[in-house]
Amino acid sequence: MIINLSPVRMDDRLRVERAGDTLVLNGESFDLSPLLEGASLPASAISSPWFTGSVDRVGGELSLTLILPHGADAPQSTRFPEPIVTTNDGIVALPPYELAVDEPEEATDE
Repeated sequence: MIINLSPVRMDDRLRVERAGDTLVLNGESFDLSPLLEGASLPASAISSPWFTGSVDRVGGELSLTLILPHGADAPQSTRFPEPIVTTNDGIVALPPYELAVDEPEEATDE
């Protein structure tokens, strides 16, 4: 499963768990197993504010985009996240909501 993330500044938090083709978002289950190979499901067909864009199955793998809430002091890794590729069931590790107290953000030479 490929989980793309779309960062949004908000006070809500998101917890993601995976169980096969089912995603559990903040305790609410979304069974995506009926999505056939090559099929696409628009976010508007899913009754959840966490999905954005379509859910697609290509090469047997689900690909989707979730909104990633973050705080005002979120690190760069949260504001510009890499896609998460997960093959295991369990809690999906998301980028941090915001920097921990006393945790300076690393400077980049750009």
